[in-house]
Amino acid sequence: MRLFHLLIPALALLPGSHAVAQGAYPDRPIKMIVPLAAASAVDVAARIVTQKMADNMGQQFVILNQPGASGLIGAEAVARAEPDGYTIGGFNDSIMTMVPNLQSKMRWDILKDFEPVSLVATVEWGLIANNNTSFNSAADLIAAAKAAPGKIDYGSGGPGSPQHLAMAMFASAAGISLTHVPYKGATQAATDVAAGQIPVAFQGLGTVAALVRGGQVKLLGVTTEKRLAQFPDVPTVSESGLPGFLFNSWFAILAPAGTPKDIIARLNAEALKAVGDPDVRRRLEELGFAVRGSSPEELRILTRDQLAKYARVIKEMGIANE
Repeated sequence: MRLFHLLIPALALLPGSHAVAQGAYPDRPIKMIVPLAAASAVDVAARIVTQKMADNMGQQFVILNQPGASGLIGAEAVARAEPDGYTIGGFNDSIMTMVPNLQSKMRWDILKDFEPVSLVATVEWGLIANNNTSFNSAADLIAAAKAAPGKIDYGSGGPGSPQHLAMAMFASAAGISLTHVPYKGATQAATDVAAGQIPVAFQGLGTVAALVRGGQVKLLGVTTEKRLAQFPDVPTVSESGLPGFLFNSWFAILAPAGTPKDIIARLNAEALKAVGDPDVRRRLEELGFAVRGSSPEELRILTRDQLAKYARVIKEMGIANE
């Protein structure tokens, strides 16, 4: 028994022991899988935030984009990764709370197969249009759609994406019919609006702020309660055609289920430290993000509540995963 007690401190120092892992984390680069296209709102935010986390933690963060299937493939890669803190996910709320309500067969469970780390920011949204369209407001789009039911296309990042759900909610509230054109990512949809391949889309402002400022697309309206300081001349959708219409999304960090609690706590603390940095906050806000931050438990509760909310919305509006 005496020998056993003497061995315990020595065992704690052996390579690969949990005690060493605790003290050393992170001792190699951390991979963040973003199940969305490069230059999408979440991707942009992830790169800004993880760069500051890397600076503070002394280890590189590698962003790996795995778009497609409305985020299902990339999310599964995170769920199946080794729960050691070296593979984490940067998800939007579509992947976490919308797509699970649209899929009859899921290969992962958002509440069981992931550990919440932190809500990072919410993404403010806007309705964009190609410059050659006659639309200059949400009211113009509604009027045109009523005159030609089903004749106006809109782009999205894929079935069940936030772009899909936002426009479906908009069309339902306005009593109009539009034709859905799904893409493999939000960035491609935004690019095709600018190119004139499709006339309109709802997009996170983090994805399209540069296109708007560069005059490549028109921003018809924002889906916030009040006008945004970044675009003070752009009316809200609510004031320009559809009273009470609000929509935003969010960016959160998750880890595979089973990731040690001390590692989750470290990642949470570093994420909060990063978004608290004045330069990070300024850059995110310039791109249309509202900086948040949360505890893991707060994100868990938010996810559960949003799952229930979108289950009701999707059922009531008859939104299908096309």
